[in-house]
Amino acid sequence: MNAALKGLVAALVAFAIFSSHDAVIKSLGGSYPVFQIIFFSMLFAFVPMSMLMLADKAVDNFRPRHPWLVLLRSCLTIVSMSCGFYAFTALPLAEVYGLLFTMPLLITAFSVPLLGETVRAQRWAAVVVGLVGVLIVLRPGMVSMSLGHLAALTAACANSLATILIRKLGGQERSAVLILYPMILSMIAMSLTLPFVYVPVDLPDLGLMATIGFLSVIAQIFIIGAYRAAPAAVVAPLQYSQILWATLFGALFFAEIPDIYVAVGSSIIIASGIFVVWRESRENVSMQTPVLKTANPRFDTGPQPK
Repeated sequence: MNAALKGLVAALVAFAIFSSHDAVIKSLGGSYPVFQIIFFSMLFAFVPMSMLMLADKAVDNFRPRHPWLVLLRSCLTIVSMSCGFYAFTALPLAEVYGLLFTMPLLITAFSVPLLGETVRAQRWAAVVVGLVGVLIVLRPGMVSMSLGHLAALTAACANSLATILIRKLGGQERSAVLILYPMILSMIAMSLTLPFVYVPVDLPDLGLMATIGFLSVIAQIFIIGAYRAAPAAVVAPLQYSQILWATLFGALFFAEIPDIYVAVGSSIIIASGIFVVWRESRENVSMQTPVLKTANPRFDTGPQPK
């Protein structure tokens, strides 16, 4: 098996695990507050993730070189994670993914004012077409826009800005710093909410919260391996395989069948995102290619360590 094929397989496994992670979040959402789920999942993920980072001989310390930018990115990550977790508890899985998949399009749009990126007509057209897909998923005037829809879009926007910020740092911060600080600050922020929202946790549900944390770590290990083995242009489009798992898990465990609007709108968003990735993978199209170079397909993870 050559390196590119290994990367492809690792990416597909990673996104299948991420989808399982999201389904577990949804299963707990009816019984526990989102902040409590995030706290315990981060708590259980922190130990194995810290051990992995400490085992990395290339990491000499965890002191950020740009503390204020790291803090800003951590805050954006907390917003993205909180809204993303809530969206999974409030909406059908496939519908959430359809809205979260706007991230490559948003990153492209934000890269113009924030990175000075030159985006040509074809990619702007993809962004516009993708936004039409969002309108089809939301179908304003036909159904009321819920807090879950707003949360999913907020998660996509916050993560896109956090991703742009990584690109803004230009590789000056180590990946370990950009992973560790959001985890620590997330646990601190969520712990401050616990006195107001805490619900006693049954032991099996505590195990599910631990499962969320461990699945996140395992998926990140696979996605890191995927980006090391294969080009980003191969790995990045595979994030859209999550819509297949979302449809399967939604039907099997939550009696969710996507309607025609979600199916058509998500297809348009996915096609637009794949086009953006394809355009960025071509030579002489862009000097910075923020979607590919940052390679952050998830709303709740840090950058992929090189």
